[in-house]
Amino acid sequence: MPEIILRTEHLCKNFGGLKATDDVSLEFERGKVHAILGPNGAGKTTLINLLSGELQPSSGRISFKGYDITDARPEKISRIGIGRSFQKTNILPGFSCFQNCWIGAQSCLITSMRFFRPARHLRMVHRRADHALQLCGLAGKRNQIAGTMSYGEQRQLEIAMMLATEPELLLLDEPLAGMGSEESQQVTALLRELAREQTLILIEHDMDAVFSLADRITVMVDGAELETGSVEQIRNSQAVQDAYLGHADEEVA
Repeated sequence: MPEIILRTEHLCKNFGGLKATDDVSLEFERGKVHAILGPNGAGKTTLINLLSGELQPSSGRISFKGYDITDARPEKISRIGIGRSFQKTNILPGFSCFQNCWIGAQSCLITSMRFFRPARHLRMVHRRADHALQLCGLAGKRNQIAGTMSYGEQRQLEIAMMLATEPELLLLDEPLAGMGSEESQQVTALLRELAREQTLILIEHDMDAVFSLADRITVMVDGAELETGSVEQIRNSQAVQDAYLGHADEEVA
């Protein structure tokens, strides 16, 4: 039996009369890449915001490793092992790569706002920051100022900041957005490596990347789940083709 690391049950988020997510019940398996697809306005980012604590649901339930986290705030979500990236880079451009990762590593400590703490905490933060840079191929740019890096490297750094919190599950909101072909290939390769050790929930419009990375795909339309299945199931689904990927006689990327 696969282990379910994250589950939503009848999850809804209303903005006035608009249902941004509508009765979404999904299961995310540990160690898998689960992509969320859908046209603009489908509710994908709202769903990620609910899972990360950036938004509170109107109704429904979210559980992580069996524990109810429905009303948890973002800082608690981070401390319990869920990392989050955003559509736009969330780095500190005037700080070095290492300093950015140091801040990420420190943010997940319960005592993150205490300026006097045991030296072992500082060593742990240092280790996490260095390890995250190494995982993302940025060890050689440890002291480079983040704002001077290429856009693709900045996206890698944002992922490194997230990894510095040592999460078990990564929420990735369009990590390839705005990239050229070469940068996109580099970050896709990074995500493939990360998927060996972590669970990924991925929103992405690059269909080639999604189909090469994902184990399971959920397609959303108008805030609701249209269909969930394997890559082949989604590729061959007439309902998905009609709603999102185009007609059956068109090439699906």
